[in-house]
Amino acid sequence: MAAHRKYPEELRERATRMALDARKDPATRTGAFKRIGEQLGVHPEALRTWMSRAEVDQRQVNWHFTTSDARIKLRHLYPEH
Repeated sequence: MAAHRKYPEELRERATRMALDARKDPATRTGAFKRIGEQLGVHPEALRTWMSRAEVDQRQVNWHFTTSDARIKLRHLYPEH
């Protein structure tokens, strides 16, 4: 059973795109999470988490995290975890 999400998926995607774009430009990078969060009614830490996940999924960072696709596959293979 899927967990209840506080924010709709469309809002998460839009906020993530806006944050990724803002972080590319040094002029808009500072305070991007707070500013975008206030504009869209999203908590800045939620936005930071979504953006981190998006960076891992897009392989923009070289961290040792599992991508969302891989995590979904693992859930199907091992549903008890």
